[in-house]
Amino acid sequence: MMLKRNRQRGFTLIELLIVVAIIGIIAAILVPNLIDALQKAKQKRTVSDLRNVGTAWMSWLTDQVSAAAAGGQPYAQSQLTAVTYPTLLEYLNPAGDATFYYMQDIPELDGWKHPYVFMANVNLLASTVLALCSPGRDGTAQKACLGTDLVAADTGPFVATNYDHDIMWADGFFVMNPLGTGTAAAAGP
Repeated sequence: MMLKRNRQRGFTLIELLIVVAIIGIIAAILVPNLIDALQKAKQKRTVSDLRNVGTAWMSWLTDQVSAAAAGGQPYAQSQLTAVTYPTLLEYLNPAGDATFYYMQDIPELDGWKHPYVFMANVNLLASTVLALCSPGRDGTAQKACLGTDLVAADTGPFVATNYDHDIMWADGFFVMNPLGTGTAAAAGP
């Protein structure tokens, strides 16, 4: 009578190495694309937040002065002063009024968890009235977010994969945007 051995066969070393190599190649292809997709999502969220808060703020401005300066002169940033987040909250979601507000949830941080820069002119009838800015992925404010006057060369669309670029919304439209299409408003006199 022959004894049969119950022999369980496992994977050979070569088979395991091939599987690991295939997984490594797939990961090397997918990881950079995943990282880029995450940065793009943060950028799109920031653009959306700026548009929504800016539109709400323009609505508030229209109610305050019965007219808005949309499309006015967005390049005179030095006329603007910083507005704190609590002040903006008071403008757009007045305390004590549970039924009327311009925006219910006002984001304080952009997609990269850096604080937005809010600026407004004390004179609501001026040509440059308000601006909102995100310093981008690196969190380092460039010319736009520093409140420095902009020239036409500083504005308009930029390369959408430059996540460190400032994104700015002012007086009703994007002055600096990563969309790569469209044009900025014409420079004033």
